[in-house]
Amino acid sequence: MKFNSIGLAPNLQKAVNKCGYTVMTPVQQQSISLVRKGRDLLVNAQTGTGKTAAFALPLLQRMLDKPNENTFGHPLTLILTPTRELAEQLAVTIGGYAQYLDFKIIATYGGVKTQGQANKLKQGIDILISTPGRLLEHVNLGNVNLSEVEYLVLDEADRMLDMGFVNDVSQLVKQTSKQRQTLLFSATMTPALNELSHQVLRNHKEIRVSKANTTAETVEHVIYPVEEGKKINLFMDLLHEYNWFQVLVFTSTKRQADQLLETLKKKKVKAALCHGDKSQGSRRRALADFKSAKLQVLVSTEIAARGLDIQGLDFVVNYNLPYLAEDYIHRIGRTGRAGSKGTAISFVSREEERALNRIERIVGDKIKRIFRRGYEVSDRSTLIKKATKNPNRQKTNKTNESNFQFSCKKKSVMPKGKKTKSKPQFKRK
Repeated sequence: MKFNSIGLAPNLQKAVNKCGYTVMTPVQQQSISLVRKGRDLLVNAQTGTGKTAAFALPLLQRMLDKPNENTFGHPLTLILTPTRELAEQLAVTIGGYAQYLDFKIIATYGGVKTQGQANKLKQGIDILISTPGRLLEHVNLGNVNLSEVEYLVLDEADRMLDMGFVNDVSQLVKQTSKQRQTLLFSATMTPALNELSHQVLRNHKEIRVSKANTTAETVEHVIYPVEEGKKINLFMDLLHEYNWFQVLVFTSTKRQADQLLETLKKKKVKAALCHGDKSQGSRRRALADFKSAKLQVLVSTEIAARGLDIQGLDFVVNYNLPYLAEDYIHRIGRTGRAGSKGTAISFVSREEERALNRIERIVGDKIKRIFRRGYEVSDRSTLIKKATKNPNRQKTNKTNESNFQFSCKKKSVMPKGKKTKSKPQFKRK
C-alpha cells in the first residue's frame, strides 16, 4: 500500500513525499487506518520498522480533521519517550512530517536547564514530546497543563518501565483528558507492559508485526568466545583486520566504555563516548559526528540502545552481553533497519553463558560461534558441549573464522588513489 492512496491532506502528503516515503511498512499499514478512526492501540513492533510514522502521520491528520485552538501551556498531543536522544529524534522526525503545517512541536528532557523549555511551554503548543521525569518537573512547576491532551503516545513503553518510570508515567497519564486516544508502542511484551496497557488503554486493538520478542530477520548473529581480559585486544584485532567503516559498541559499564575509548585513542582510531556521565551537549555531538561518519567507533552504554536511527550501520558489537535478553534486542536493533542487512557481534566470556542462553531462547536458535586463534577461553569445555549438543546444528552454527567473511570488507576498503566525497574511508593501520 502506498502513502498517496490513503487520503492525507495535501500539505501532509507533500511532506511525506519530501521525506522520501512511498510504500508503507507492515506496522504502518496495520496502524494508520485504526489511529485515524480513533482506536486505542497496543503495538508490538521491532525498532526500525517505521513506528514513528505509524502514529505521527495519522495523528497529524486527525489534528487537521478536528481543529482545536490550543491555549497557552495546554498541548493537544503528548508523546512520552524514555531518553533524551529519542525525544530529540522524534521532534526532528515529526517536525519533518509537519513542515508544511501550522503546528508547534516542542521536546523537553533532562540534562539541560528548564527555563528555556518553560518559556516555550507557556506559549501555544500543539505537540509535546518529553521524557517522563522532566515533564513531571514542568507540571509541578506549573509550566504546562495536560488536561487538554486528546492524543497520548507512549513510545518505547517497555523501556520506560525498565528505567523505573512507571510511577511518573502513571501520574502524567492521570492528568490527561479522560476522552483521550492512547497509543502504546513497544518492542517487547512483558507482564509489566501488559499491566500498564490494561490501565491506560480502552477497548484497544493489539497489533504485532512480528513474533513477540524476536529480532529482525535482517540481522545475522555471531559470537566470539573470549576471556573478559582479552576483549579489548580482540576488538582491536577485528577492527584492524576487517576495517569496519562504522561500528557501534555497547559495554555494560561506564568504566569499560572509558577503557575501550582510551585504547582506541592510543591507536589513533576516531571514536567517542556516549554514556550517563557525559553532558547532553557532549552526547549530542558524539551522535552527530558518528551519524555523519566523522567517527569510526561510537562506544556506548545502554543509554543509546534506543532511539538511534543511523542509516547504513552494518555492525553492532556487544562488548558485554546485557543481563536482560530484551536489552539485546534493543541494542542490535540499531543495525539491520528498514530491510537492510546487519551483523550483531557479541564477545562472550564463560561468566556470560547464562545470559547467552537467555538471548538464544529469544532469538529462537543457537547463535553461531567463531573460535579465533589466540583468544580461546582457558576452560571452554562447557561452551563446547553446548555448541555440539545437536550435531546437525553444529554443522551450521559452529564456524571457523577463516570461513566467515564480514560483508563490509569489500565495501569499506578503498583502492589506492581513489577518492570519494561521501563517507570517509578508514584505512587499516
